[in-house]
Amino acid sequence: MSVAMIAMSGGVDSSVAAALAASMHGTDSCVGVAMRLYSMPDDAVRTGKTCCAPDDLYDARRAAAAIGIRFYVYDAQERFRAKVIEPFVQAYARGETPNPCVRCNDHVKFDWLLDRARRLGAGELVTGHYARVEFAQGRYRLLRARDASKDQSYFLHGLTQEELALVRFPLGELTKTEVRALARERGLPNANKAESMEVCFVGSTPLGDFLESHGVARARGEIVDLDGHVLGEHAGVHRFTVGQRKGLSVSRPLPLYVAALDASKQRVVVGTHDQASRRAFGIAEPSWVSEKPGTDLRCEVQVRHRGKPLACTVRDDKVMLDEPAIGVAPGQSAVFYRGEEVLGGARIRGHNTYLPVR
Repeated sequence: MSVAMIAMSGGVDSSVAAALAASMHGTDSCVGVAMRLYSMPDDAVRTGKTCCAPDDLYDARRAAAAIGIRFYVYDAQERFRAKVIEPFVQAYARGETPNPCVRCNDHVKFDWLLDRARRLGAGELVTGHYARVEFAQGRYRLLRARDASKDQSYFLHGLTQEELALVRFPLGELTKTEVRALARERGLPNANKAESMEVCFVGSTPLGDFLESHGVARARGEIVDLDGHVLGEHAGVHRFTVGQRKGLSVSRPLPLYVAALDASKQRVVVGTHDQASRRAFGIAEPSWVSEKPGTDLRCEVQVRHRGKPLACTVRDDKVMLDEPAIGVAPGQSAVFYRGEEVLGGARIRGHNTYLPVR
């Protein structure tokens, strides 16, 4: 008998995914699995706006009991620390803006969970992600969710053909409203649980404070324009991201944006909207859902999760945009689409175009 393994975070989405899997395969053929990814101090403030927090394990267990499926918790704290938290901190120290959800999906939730699913003899891994998978013309296609406002395909671009053959996204055709309704119909105890909105291991702690508590030095530096003129001071490049407008504490006739971060000199480089926009950027560590495309790939790229798809040409390790865009932040993921289909993605490389010589 083939087993369906369901990744349960304690939220309503993964709980409904588990309920739908149990309806399809039967409760005896399903097993819920949660991962303990990190711990919080006993006095930490829990806002209910993060995912995978320690308290969520209790909600996941209650949902599994309501559905009537077996439930297990795996301790993945060491892997999560090494693969997600430490690279997150190191990237900010370099002046980058990392995407921890992408790394978590690539190195913990799918890589690690699929390995355990195979060990259990499971025939599929079910998750509550909003995305779709289709098999056509001999290959698996990763597609956007029907509900554009909830689409999570951006975070899943690292999935391979082998992994897509085993993963199931039962919420891909549903809206969030429909998911909530299903949760209530099935009597799930977390049917009205709040959305997860913050970086899970950071929670309500200000990001700068979190990074400094994990070893990033609080170092004062200069805010400069593209010509190197000093406009102000700051308390550390890790408190900024490329494309940022608010919180610069610099007054100028035109709004200023962060154009680049120079961690080696603790400099925040700012410019006008046009000056901070980019027409091209480099990429590193590309991965492709199906196969590596040929030269001069025409597609669309998203440079952040909620970003607008931008028409572009991908040539080797460079992306050339048809129109300039602001907020192309080193460390973030550039995810390539053709319409609804995810072609692949890569990490945006650092660029020195705007760093003044001085």
